[in-house]
Amino acid sequence: MFFELRVYPLMPGKADEFAKYMDDVIIPYQLSKGMVILASFVNDKKDTYVWIRRFEDEADKEARYDAVYNNDYWRDEVAPKLPALMDVDALQVTRLEATPRSFMQ
Repeated sequence: MFFELRVYPLMPGKADEFAKYMDDVIIPYQLSKGMVILASFVNDKKDTYVWIRRFEDEADKEARYDAVYNNDYWRDEVAPKLPALMDVDALQVTRLEATPRSFMQ
């Protein structure tokens, strides 16, 4: 099992709008496609959004990515709205593996 820590730099003044879009559109959609989302946050400066997803293995990740991103809904409805809310070219995705005593497993 492993995790993705996803860090999105937000456009100035867009933190509340982006967090609402995540809560109302992106997270429910991804959950409906089998994605496991553990947490989401906005930092205290309101310039960064962070969230954590979990995968069983690389095959699970590939299947979830395919289900979420490779369809007309994502390409035509969701993705076009993102550049106005976040710096899509500067997002960071870090793969994490839990240590034996981690509470997140």
